[in-house]
Amino acid sequence: MVSTEAQGTRWPSLIQAAIDAFSLPDLRAKILFTLGILVLYRFVAHIPIPGIDQVQLDNLFRGNQLLGFLDLFSGGALSRMSIVALGVFPYITASIVIQLLTPVIPQLQALSREGEGGRVKMNRMVHWLTVPIAISQAVAQLVLLQQSNVLTEVGFTGTALLPTLAAIVSMTAGTMFLVWLGELITERGIGNGISLIIFAGIVVGFPSLVTQGFVDRDNLLGIGFFVIIGVVIIALIVLFNEAARRIPVQYGRSVFRSGRMYRQSGSTYIPLRINSAGMIPLIFAFSIVILPGAMATYFATSSGIVGNIATFFADLFTPTAPFYWVLVFILVVIFTFFYTLVVFNQQQLAENLQRNGGFVLGIRPGKPTQDYLNRVIVRITMGGALFLGFVAIVPYLASLITNVQAVSLSSTSLLIMVGVGLDTLRQLEAQLLMRNYEGFLR
Repeated sequence: MVSTEAQGTRWPSLIQAAIDAFSLPDLRAKILFTLGILVLYRFVAHIPIPGIDQVQLDNLFRGNQLLGFLDLFSGGALSRMSIVALGVFPYITASIVIQLLTPVIPQLQALSREGEGGRVKMNRMVHWLTVPIAISQAVAQLVLLQQSNVLTEVGFTGTALLPTLAAIVSMTAGTMFLVWLGELITERGIGNGISLIIFAGIVVGFPSLVTQGFVDRDNLLGIGFFVIIGVVIIALIVLFNEAARRIPVQYGRSVFRSGRMYRQSGSTYIPLRINSAGMIPLIFAFSIVILPGAMATYFATSSGIVGNIATFFADLFTPTAPFYWVLVFILVVIFTFFYTLVVFNQQQLAENLQRNGGFVLGIRPGKPTQDYLNRVIVRITMGGALFLGFVAIVPYLASLITNVQAVSLSSTSLLIMVGVGLDTLRQLEAQLLMRNYEGFLR
């Protein structure tokens, strides 16, 4: 049976819970520390690298969907070419790479089974892998800016060497600085720090996206439709993010008491979430679909067959083409299944249950339990995959219905915002419940 645990909350109880949170000195310190780190991040996001032509940069972002997608994770820092222009995207990429390589490389499999010590070592690998990824992305961004006349001197020879190295080092250091800030939030604040860094960037940029998309066009119908779609999508995101299939589990153990052995038992359940992949499939899908069109635009001006092929792909992979959104939907569904199964198999639930004396009711321990859980996760992931695919193509569907060009990737932004918000409220609620206070979510 699938349960939806996202309970409604009345405004008075929400306000009272906020008052309770700030009335506790240690919890208040965590909240203020988290807000202070996020404010520091927004200050750093306004420090640009030298030599930027802002007018040319604005023109570049208006016509490049790939940069707009990456700017989503930098909170507008990329559109200003700040020292934190890359955001935490290299760290996310490194985390995904390590996670996907874990089932393939035996050494990583062994580390994943070593508990906290293994997780620390794998996290260190993610940090080391983030550096070359950030450097390669910084070089690619600088070359792109030079081709678009945003930067005049980019290269590794002559007078361009020092400015180029300074920009690369600054952008790489900016990414690692954001990762450090995120880990500080996780350790000493409230919520997942990396997720909150992304969340803060989206929240800051979201009002300007709405203004540019609708208010500047004086389209009242578009504003009203956007509000309705936004409310519906938020409700669906909450519903699917909190929905889970409960697998009943029975535990049995022996207890020695007063010279005799007693058999005790207890029951619980394993919550298998319908949308356990989160936003990762959308990141994969949009990265793949946007890249061919972005590359084709740089060859479209060529003469001959190269220019004709590049123009064909540029038109095919544009956000106004139906093929673009059909491919997005298909890729999101595929990546949802792929990522969910990879992460689920890494958890080794059947093995852990058997080791701790637990078993699923009606299913033999060991491989039969693993096969049963795999069948269940495949069935419930179908709903999550179709939901994520629908969320991904909502902007296109909205533009077809109202003839309004919806803000690009707004549904992805909502998915991230709602998911991170729910996770943060859940952690804050846990802190309140530890102190016998009523939380945000009931």
